[in-house]
Amino acid sequence: MEEKFELLEQIHHDASMGGYTITKLLESLKDKDNKIKAYLEEILQDYQKYAEDAKAILEKADKKVSSPSMMAKMGSSMGINKEVKEDNSDAAIADMMIQGVSMGSIEIEKKLKQYEKDLDKEYKKIAREYLKFQEKAIQHLKSYL
Repeated sequence: MEEKFELLEQIHHDASMGGYTITKLLESLKDKDNKIKAYLEEILQDYQKYAEDAKAILEKADKKVSSPSMMAKMGSSMGINKEVKEDNSDAAIADMMIQGVSMGSIEIEKKLKQYEKDLDKEYKKIAREYLKFQEKAIQHLKSYL
């Protein structure tokens, strides 16, 4: 796959997994009184937007778009359920989210640096905007620690 599409595939995968994870997390917190839920719903919308945007570009270029694997989703769901059962405080949720967002951010950063010389400005811009969104989310999540 061409570099620009590999970067977009990574953004799609990361944003899709982020959206899935937050959806599952919100389901786990449904009957709980966490203040962080409103912010989770806000960043869920952003993850969904980035996943859809990346998917649209990939489909327009006739590139295959894959979703996160069932194993990744199952692992995420089990981890969320375990963490929420152990500690469902806003601080614990924020900590878990910061770790997940950071992992995804690192992968996007690697791909961007790896292919930066070969990427169109449009794709660099999308990747940088996505990274900026993730950095902003991390900073906001820290306020719950």
